[in-house]
Amino acid sequence: MIRKSWTRTASIEETLALWAASLRDIKKRIRPLFGQERVATNAGLFLEGLLGDEQRKTGWMRAEAAGDPGPWRQQAILGRRDWDADALRDIVRDYVIEHLADDDAVLVIDETGFLKQGKASCGVARQYTGSAGKITNCQIGVFATYVSRHGHAFIDRALYLPKEWTDDPARLKAAYVPPDAGFATKPKLATRMIARAISASVPFKWVAGDTVYGVGDIEQQLRHAGKGYVLGVSSAHVFHSWGKRRSVGGSAADIARTRHASDWKRLSAGAGTKGPRLHNWCYLELADLEAKQFNDTNQGLWTRGLLIRRRIADGDLAFFTTWCPAGTSIETLVAVEGHRWAIEDSFETAKNEFGLDHNESRSWHGWHRHVSLVMLAFAMMAVIRHHANPALPKKTQRRAKTNTKAPRPGH
Repeated sequence: MIRKSWTRTASIEETLALWAASLRDIKKRIRPLFGQERVATNAGLFLEGLLGDEQRKTGWMRAEAAGDPGPWRQQAILGRRDWDADALRDIVRDYVIEHLADDDAVLVIDETGFLKQGKASCGVARQYTGSAGKITNCQIGVFATYVSRHGHAFIDRALYLPKEWTDDPARLKAAYVPPDAGFATKPKLATRMIARAISASVPFKWVAGDTVYGVGDIEQQLRHAGKGYVLGVSSAHVFHSWGKRRSVGGSAADIARTRHASDWKRLSAGAGTKGPRLHNWCYLELADLEAKQFNDTNQGLWTRGLLIRRRIADGDLAFFTTWCPAGTSIETLVAVEGHRWAIEDSFETAKNEFGLDHNESRSWHGWHRHVSLVMLAFAMMAVIRHHANPALPKKTQRRAKTNTKAPRPGH
């Protein structure tokens, strides 16, 4: 299955060859996870089913694509206990970094819902999910997406367990939840994913996330790690400035109301499906702090700030707490915030094309295995897209922009 939008530069023949080579490569990478050759073969067929053209990636559909008489082999990949989904997660992360790494990359944290019937699927409960825009029966997965100039792909995931699950040992046991899982808030799950990325030496400069992840431990973690951030906060979040010529204090909403027309700047947060995603933006530097008090390897001043986005159509406001090297421009911060679209695009693509939400397993390990295999399929396509349609070197891009003379007749 080759998506035309991902093959604008390479020929069909070149892309098919790249596809085949990529599939062989990732099958080779995951082979050590499985103790038996037949299980590794079935895992490869499972992966091919996710990459196939079938609209639904259910066990029966994958089995039909694999030529099996029933879904049992496909289901066994999720149900067997003799391979490690976290090891697969790490393989996906290393594969993504090998091909898409960039020191200026943004790590984007967000969550998505998986609509479910009944109460048996691990982590399912009546809870709010932005996927449906309401409280409904669902699972919630928290994800980290690596976003660089080369492309974007998931590198980590975690299933959120509500308290009604963690307070019920019998329910945990029935879903094969590890004894040490325990309750963890979504921001706590995010800090663990950020810590894993840092421990694995994943190159990134920024972290972006919405209001669920905008305050508390994540801010402190990133300051001590020497990473910048643009994190959403609520309108009631209180900010104060010090050491600045213009004193600022109060809730984010109150501060926004005191801004003058000249404080706002119209900027694009990146290209969207209908052109540049334009909004009005305001950035306030609140305090300059010595970076070395948080991280010995960082030098100089870093700035804590407030970024405000105002929608052009209706004036709706969104607020972001920021941390960046002193002198960082508002354009840079807007661009970082704009990288959050990549995880929304990833969720939509992974669900519509790779069956992210088609998991039929009810267990803890079944969810993590299914999601990790989808992450691998998504990463493979992101890498193919990058190599089939490589970005121009910066000098070449500049020459292309300046060479704007009209062509001579006949050319």
